[in-house]
Amino acid sequence: MHADGAGLYLRITKEGTKSWVFRYMLNRRPRWMGLGPFSLVGLHEARGKALDARRLHHERIDPINARRAAREQDQIRAARAMTFKRCADRYIEAHRAGWRNAKHASQWEATIATYAEPIIGTLPVQAVDTALVMKVLEQEVRDAPAGRPAPLWKARPETAGRLRGRIESILDWARVRGYRDGENPARWRGHLDKLLPARAKVRKVEHHAALPYDELPNFIATLQTQEGVAARALEVAILTAARTGEVLGAKWSEIDIAAKLWTIPPERMKAGKEHRVPLSARAVAILEELKPLAHADGARDDGSAFVFPGGKRGQPLSNMAFLMLLRRMKRDDLTAHGFRSSFRDWAAERTNLPSEVAEMALAHSISSKVEQAYRRGDLFERRRRMMNLWSTFCAKAKPAE
Repeated sequence: MHADGAGLYLRITKEGTKSWVFRYMLNRRPRWMGLGPFSLVGLHEARGKALDARRLHHERIDPINARRAAREQDQIRAARAMTFKRCADRYIEAHRAGWRNAKHASQWEATIATYAEPIIGTLPVQAVDTALVMKVLEQEVRDAPAGRPAPLWKARPETAGRLRGRIESILDWARVRGYRDGENPARWRGHLDKLLPARAKVRKVEHHAALPYDELPNFIATLQTQEGVAARALEVAILTAARTGEVLGAKWSEIDIAAKLWTIPPERMKAGKEHRVPLSARAVAILEELKPLAHADGARDDGSAFVFPGGKRGQPLSNMAFLMLLRRMKRDDLTAHGFRSSFRDWAAERTNLPSEVAEMALAHSISSKVEQAYRRGDLFERRRRMMNLWSTFCAKAKPAE
């Protein structure tokens, strides 16, 4: 040990290793603080480090503990430098198992990647503030109705609303995990609602275009003249009042033709619960017509084939199939989802069955917890009667005048 004075020493080991150390007393015991190797730290720098340590010791602060605390703070700052994109990826991965289907996760990923990542994706999540959130929500996109650039919140309020909510969730996750602190700049109530107009005031909610139910029988008659799997799939969707995704994703393992029953598994339902769909005679006839397609192209006879196969082997019809079909029929004014509204209006005005039977047929969630507790069945037999009446009504096409 070669003393330089004031507690600074040059230590040389038997192996010839040289390093600077600072010696001080703490609670009447000596402590040795390493200041770095002789090859990297010169005498002048070593004396400066020793002076800083003596000043801390004079203030009754342990220099070693102070240095350890400083290093821990550096680690915390480095951790909090995690980017928004990385936090978004980890949030989605953490919640993926709890979401009802893979499509929901892909929608999250697409929304964040398209609108948020180009602006805040590479920034530390701690740095995301109100100004940056506003920059994301007010970025210019092409306004479809006007055909010119407009702020996202104005041009696509539904998309912007989802985006804001998703950013808020990601920032909340980052705060709980310790990657940021402070208020959430994407919070709506009491914060962004003071800076942006409510979505409902930006643009009225556009409901899915629905065909008046009195016109439906003639539409069905025209639909039956169309060739192709898409036309058969749309007719089944109308006859069962099912959602587009539920119909397009149907597999033969879900169909029991003998029992006139279609059982949709929970993972394919919006509410995450199994849904039994009674099949009318016309719906069964369509399915029997399509059954030979299940064994086409060498498909396995294990029920895994799609009921409505698409152009690619092993794939169902595209989500665009119904849209393109309606265009070919010169019915751009309609949407496939709108036929559910036609069914609901017919059930309310042309049947005496309780409204909850129609709600069950549409697989709508029950908002009331009390009603959920008392309604344990699925009203299946009453729904079968309703769907048979609906099928009969749909077959009553009026002759052209």
